[in-house]
Amino acid sequence: MARTVLTVVGVILALWLIFGIVIPAVFATLKFLLVFALIALAVVAVITVVGKMSR
Repeated sequence: MARTVLTVVGVILALWLIFGIVIPAVFATLKFLLVFALIALAVVAVITVVGKMSR
């Protein structure tokens, strides 16, 4: 009986860990990388425009 209860508690803790920590961390990382890529794209576009206008 104790083994069954501990197994159920372990499964609940594992699901809480996945849905409470891992998935939000992955989405936060992807959001950060998307913002970083958009900033890099804007910098490259500005440098390209300034470089073409100076000729």
